[in-house]
Amino acid sequence: MSHNSFGHLFRITTFGESHGPAIGCVVDGCPPRIPLTEADIQAELDRRRPGQSRFTTQRREPDTVRIVSGVFTDERTGKQVTTGTPIGLVIENVDQRSKDYGEIKDRYRPGHADFTYDVKYGIRDYRGGGRASARETAMRVAAGAIARKVVPGLVVRGALVQIGPHKIDRGNWDWEEVGRNPFFCPDAKAAAFFADYLDGIRKNGSSIGAVIEIVAEGVPAGLGAPVYGKLDADLAAALMSINAVKGVEIGEGFEAAALTGEENADEMRLGNDGKPLFLSNHAGGILGGISTGQPVVARFAVKPTSSILNPRLSVDRYGHEADVLTKGRHDPCVGIRAVPVGEAMVACVMADHYLRHRGQVGQSSSWPFPA
Repeated sequence: MSHNSFGHLFRITTFGESHGPAIGCVVDGCPPRIPLTEADIQAELDRRRPGQSRFTTQRREPDTVRIVSGVFTDERTGKQVTTGTPIGLVIENVDQRSKDYGEIKDRYRPGHADFTYDVKYGIRDYRGGGRASARETAMRVAAGAIARKVVPGLVVRGALVQIGPHKIDRGNWDWEEVGRNPFFCPDAKAAAFFADYLDGIRKNGSSIGAVIEIVAEGVPAGLGAPVYGKLDADLAAALMSINAVKGVEIGEGFEAAALTGEENADEMRLGNDGKPLFLSNHAGGILGGISTGQPVVARFAVKPTSSILNPRLSVDRYGHEADVLTKGRHDPCVGIRAVPVGEAMVACVMADHYLRHRGQVGQSSSWPFPA
């Protein structure tokens, strides 16, 4: 199967299946002499790890990462650093229950990639979805932990802003709250509501979707390139590649269609530092596919988990109609654990574009122009 790599200069390639012995990732193009330990990566993986609350799958995976290549001890500092060669990462799978999927090995689960994988390749790994499983995203998070170190001053944070039809109150936004509840939600009041709401969804054997917002701060102006190398286009592709994502928007996104030109324009004045100061950020930090230096804001919509306990109508691979009831351990809202995955993909895009920009024009800005 091809198309398992993402990025240009900062390039990640993932491998492995949900119920195979291990999953892994190769990060190529990372600059040398960046301090990197397994603990740096593990901290991000622990945020995505399953089984941490009743609102996520109860599969018990420690997601312990091993760095198998691409690092060495710098004798001058005594620290372990990157060498500039491919970084190999491996996570062993330890809690597979393949027997849970025996009844659907010949049946296509509605909403899953079962049919499309089978019709394309003529074979599919029915154990947890194989390569199509969200298990693969653990390696994206691992790669994202490295990507965060590539761009100086970059801070990438994500939050869940909607579950089903219920949105947070943005007036209550508190980044510190994101780490205090199991939903990565910045609104404490909304998080309390989500707990009761999801309990009802879970007890009914159903699932629900969500919307995640990612904010990247410290993004230097000038990243991205016209016409086919736009920063927002690559962000959209990166976020859309995450399992179960069905929509992506940058800045105001679809809401921009309801604004006038006067409302949507991000007017500018000179700041105290002599640099342009934007009076708003409807563009989400990107104009013409190139970063403005403002925070880059992206949102993505995650569909309801397709694996539910209630029977659905389907067919099997032999041309017979069939009912499908999915057993196993599944997230009632897969969007919850998509928050660190979305952060990781945004970090990978930023690292890639930072290296591409540096390779083409260097690190100096051409603004302001001489009078």
